[in-house]
Amino acid sequence: MTALKLDRVTKRFDAVTAVDQLDFEVPEGEVFGFLGGNGAGKTTSLRMVLDIIRPTEGRIEVLGRPPGRDNAAAIGFLPEERGLYRRMSALDTIVYFGRLKGMTPGDARREGLALLDRFGLAANARSTVDKLSKGMAQKVQLATAVVNRPRLLILDEPFSGLDPVNQGLLEDEIKRASASGATVVFSTHVMQHAERLCDRLLLLAKGRKKFEGTLDEARGQLPSRLSVVARQSLDGVAGVEAAEAGTEHGDGWREWIVRLRPGVAAGDVLERCSTDGIALRRFDEQRPSLHDVFLHLVGPAEARA
Repeated sequence: MTALKLDRVTKRFDAVTAVDQLDFEVPEGEVFGFLGGNGAGKTTSLRMVLDIIRPTEGRIEVLGRPPGRDNAAAIGFLPEERGLYRRMSALDTIVYFGRLKGMTPGDARREGLALLDRFGLAANARSTVDKLSKGMAQKVQLATAVVNRPRLLILDEPFSGLDPVNQGLLEDEIKRASASGATVVFSTHVMQHAERLCDRLLLLAKGRKKFEGTLDEARGQLPSRLSVVARQSLDGVAGVEAAEAGTEHGDGWREWIVRLRPGVAAGDVLERCSTDGIALRRFDEQRPSLHDVFLHLVGPAEARA
């Protein structure tokens, strides 16, 4: 079953097109990364999924239904702009959000206590939010998003402002939700999180889809590079586009940074070196990072936005 589907969705604000003919599908149980720079249209897209705003054109399907209140009990949402009631206790805050999602008071309380214990906040259950540190409050906000054990968990720039410890906690919660069968959709402009977590991802720029697929498929948009230590240049080897001389290693050995032609695998070049009798001391493949792919597809200006 498809957990989320957008079909040629467009959103305009007066003369500004924030989302432009956006198409994608997320199967149930998948961790899906929604990637792009600031202003790419990520938050606008997620707000349409949550029925906070309506699309100008196109169709959205959430868990087999149009967006709306009927889906609320099955969805968890962590907004980019965090906001909690400062005079409410940590536990009462989680219970309140659980009740909004259709949970009974008893179930919401039990799940809230379990979450506070898992997040190391059991001793702070009765502390009001304004007495918590920023990191503690961020954990409470996360607990409000997962208290109902959602089938679809939507996280908008969830790693923004988190310290490394809480980033690790959030990554663990994404993995936990996925392992329990939930679908997770999160937006981010930090490519490393997507590389570690995503089954598939979408790259967005100026409201338009630039790429959708797996991490390996994304990396396949750029040729691999090789770091090779040899006594001669690999310029003449079949499949090599260019070989740039690097550090000298003595006794005639030198490092070469080798750029492959599109569609050529590193193993093909290694086999050709062996056939041609080229002696090698090192042969390392350097696959492009997701950040490299992003720069290639959307350009440096969009990546910095």
